[in-house]
Amino acid sequence: MANPPPLPDEPDSPSEGTKRKRPRSSDADVYSVEPEPPPLPVIEQNEPPAGRKFPCRQCGAKLDFDPAARGLKCPYCDFTEVIPEADDDEKAAIREHDFDEFLEHQGERGEVAVGVEWSQVVCTGCGAVVVVETKVVTDKCPYCSTHLENEPEEIKDLILPESVLPFTISDREARGGFNTWINRLWFAPSELKQLANLGQFGSVYVPFWTYDAMTYTHYTGERGEDYWVTESYKDSNGKSQTRSVRRTRWYAASGEVQHFFDDVLIKASESMPAHLVDKMPPWELEELQPFRPEFLSGHVTERYSVSLKLGFQQARSIMEDEITGLIRSDIGGDHQRIHTRRTNYLGVTFKHTLLPIWVANYRYRERLFQILVNGRTGKVAGDRPWSWLKIARLSVLIICAISLVVFLVMKVKG
Repeated sequence: MANPPPLPDEPDSPSEGTKRKRPRSSDADVYSVEPEPPPLPVIEQNEPPAGRKFPCRQCGAKLDFDPAARGLKCPYCDFTEVIPEADDDEKAAIREHDFDEFLEHQGERGEVAVGVEWSQVVCTGCGAVVVVETKVVTDKCPYCSTHLENEPEEIKDLILPESVLPFTISDREARGGFNTWINRLWFAPSELKQLANLGQFGSVYVPFWTYDAMTYTHYTGERGEDYWVTESYKDSNGKSQTRSVRRTRWYAASGEVQHFFDDVLIKASESMPAHLVDKMPPWELEELQPFRPEFLSGHVTERYSVSLKLGFQQARSIMEDEITGLIRSDIGGDHQRIHTRRTNYLGVTFKHTLLPIWVANYRYRERLFQILVNGRTGKVAGDRPWSWLKIARLSVLIICAISLVVFLVMKVKG
């Protein structure tokens, strides 16, 4: 039976590290590392214990993942702990789980091993559930920036991520991309352009499922082949004319097509707007790194809310669309009709991965707008409000210009 890999080993005893309890929560949870550094403690210069990342070796402050340095960087003394690149063998070890076997033995359950004590917090603004460290009293929701109150709950049944695509776009670069996007918008409210200076950008690792499958599809249908005939007709003057008319002959067709689908990507978050996330590709899935908790330091990580089964249903819909194209190509001819199809999905595997997205929230006239920035490429997608005042001003100017032209024309004509 294929099991998800655990996070780094926890200390065996209280003497080796702080004893932790396993929290539990619902499938809509989000877990994060608190971005605000704690007071500077005086500590011995020892290696941090496994599962207790990540204090600075020089001053003891909490380290955050820095995309530019591709490592953990101290916000106080600039000490950087570089995370080594995974070699080809490590990348090849990213596991693809057998879908049917996993569901048969574990259902939708997984093993929880977050490594520290966490608290589940429900956002009163958008309903998202955020998990922060228990010592944190307040935090902001990554999706609507609502302040949260800390009330501890437990986490349960989590399929751990297999891999992660680390951030390479920094906060400054994300804001630069946002400003470029804003400057291209027509009739945007002036307040919108101030968003990049309000500190409302947040970095989120969004959960995704990927599915592989070998498909065999038997189909029946018809192939249409065009031919031309000449027919006579009378025009509007009563004269006889001829014209070419296209006809189609239909022939019965049947056969089988097969195709291997690799890494069909399905968003496992219901908090992120699908119409914006769909604009984020391309994703460099060939650059996926084996999951390491160091990559999450200083970023929010959402727990999947789309189940493994539901994710595969969405993946099958994507596969079916491509299979339709394969069938039409196999039938050939000028036109195709598909009457029946039967698809067998064999060797289905999946993995849980995290992809990086910068998120900005903006409220305009009580409506929430979101702007997303791909954490790897800097590509921007967002919803935008319209400034009806600017539109009204332009309309008035156009009307005035038209009126002036009409007045001058009439004056010239006397």
